[in-house]
Amino acid sequence: MKIATFNINGIKARIEVLLAWLDESQPDIVGLQEIKSQDEPFPRAAFEEKGWHVETHGQKGFNGVALISKIPPSEVNRGLPGEEKGEPDEQARFIEGVWETDAGPLRVVSLYLPNGNPVGEDRKWGYKLRWMERLHRWSQERLALEEMLVLAGDYNVIPEPRDACHPENWAGDALFQPESRAAFRRLLALGLTDAIRACDGSEGLFTFWDYQAGAWPKNNGIRIDHLLLSPEAADRLLSADIEKHVRGWEKPSDHVPAAVNLRVES
Repeated sequence: MKIATFNINGIKARIEVLLAWLDESQPDIVGLQEIKSQDEPFPRAAFEEKGWHVETHGQKGFNGVALISKIPPSEVNRGLPGEEKGEPDEQARFIEGVWETDAGPLRVVSLYLPNGNPVGEDRKWGYKLRWMERLHRWSQERLALEEMLVLAGDYNVIPEPRDACHPENWAGDALFQPESRAAFRRLLALGLTDAIRACDGSEGLFTFWDYQAGAWPKNNGIRIDHLLLSPEAADRLLSADIEKHVRGWEKPSDHVPAAVNLRVES
């Protein structure tokens, strides 16, 4: 089973790219980020006409996540619980679906972790760190179920220097701060596996290239889109890839898809 993540940077601007990629790549489940659409106006008919099932957790103009799949999930949960102040989190950044397989339940999350810039400002930087702590608590609870789990999305975290073409350029950015990188490592310490790194330890593996300053032609990228696997999913990992060529298409997102293949037969 192929499970992918793709920050599309706006469904309205990128629908043709997304449909073309779905036709080419044929994932079984894909988590989308930055759909930048509320639920009702999301153009689901364009996907349903091609046989795809769509679940969204949208927000007007910003953020927004979705799950697109070949078969419908048996369960869908929207929003990351545990907002620190006891208030609902109004930012649409998290959706979880459950699919039944021969090997048992498969949980797939599409998440869009806060950017966090500027560093030091509580409304954005503090929110990012609190969101990561909430994700840590949620992951602990889900891992206790001992099921296949894929946490797929745009984490807005550069885990290591090798995950940036020029790490020194990111020294003051929230994506590369010691605190956000440490929070990412704490997720891994729960027993989650970084699928891409489990399959390829080389440098130059990137999922994002800025639109500015010729970043794409120069391969001046960073790796911030990740698929983290529970032990039960990692045991069934067959391969993991970054579909870099999509960045070279017409009117691309600044991100590209990353995907894992899991063996889900019993």
